[in-house]
Amino acid sequence: MKHPELISTAQLADFTYIIDVRSPSEYAEDHIPRASNYPVLSDTERERVGTLYKHSPFEAKKLGAALIARNIAHHLEQSWQNQPRNWQPLIYCARGGQRSSALTHILRQIGFAATRLEGGYKNYRQHVLQQLAIVPAQLSFYVLCGLTGSGKSRLLSALKRYGAQVLDMEQIAKHRGSVLGEVLHENQPKQKAFDSQLLAQLKSFDLSRPIFIESESKKIGAVRVPDKLIEKMWASPCLRLETPIHLRIALLREDYTHFLHHPELLHTLLFRLKGSHSNAQISHWQSLCETQSWDALITELLEQHYDPAYNKSIYSHYPNYSDATRLVLGNPSDSGFNQLAHETLALIDKIAN
Repeated sequence: MKHPELISTAQLADFTYIIDVRSPSEYAEDHIPRASNYPVLSDTERERVGTLYKHSPFEAKKLGAALIARNIAHHLEQSWQNQPRNWQPLIYCARGGQRSSALTHILRQIGFAATRLEGGYKNYRQHVLQQLAIVPAQLSFYVLCGLTGSGKSRLLSALKRYGAQVLDMEQIAKHRGSVLGEVLHENQPKQKAFDSQLLAQLKSFDLSRPIFIESESKKIGAVRVPDKLIEKMWASPCLRLETPIHLRIALLREDYTHFLHHPELLHTLLFRLKGSHSNAQISHWQSLCETQSWDALITELLEQHYDPAYNKSIYSHYPNYSDATRLVLGNPSDSGFNQLAHETLALIDKIAN
């Protein structure tokens, strides 16, 4: 057998087939990237065994063993019957204990080179936190800065189409970063899942090439950006994207079209600005929302809320922002962003050489 029965988190990259045997709710909160969920105890079964364990550990273990055996049999019959003899799955549970041990033992008895992750998900989580404190320092970033609605995310997408390395944290966080930035019909990942996905992305980059990233606050919606990544961003050169306000309004209308179709959503969310603006101001903006005076509303929100807040924040973290390399968007179409991405990469190549 190529793999030993027990491995550490440092060897995760050696495996292409990873089995998470935890319950569906544990898996949903976070899991190792590429892992598939084959629970040996459902959420209900896990709760049932846990409740019984408080009264009688012996009886709980008997019940758990029966349930685990039954669920493993189901997975063997329904999912793994066609696996070849050289199949080498990595298996983990919460702490590397009985759930993963049971499946590993059975698969190895069959003849598969099954391997168990030492310490399970708990050790994996510690590995993620440790790596997020180390990896950012190894990378080179260009931070894309610009006022709300400038098209930073679209430029990142265009840069990626041209083969650049791009880290889009708002895409991972499923949030646009602003107070009104929820993505319709999308739930944000839990912090642990955000961290796992972020680390997987960071580890995928070529250390010899720069990475383009959008300037972000310490929090993107409900999730927090790791401290060492934020510090690295603040110490990196920034690119200043400048977009005329009429184009910003047009881009925001496209990005937040769900508000145009459901103005009642925006009407409610505007209450979030009460800590920064008077009740009279909030009421005025809500009236613009009710009459669907979108251009006027967007203009006022930009000039009176978003732009002042952004300028205050950006200059505190990038003191030389005024002297940053300027990128000017003149055409908000896909071809316009593609052209700007091409110009940006040529400019970076010139700076590097």
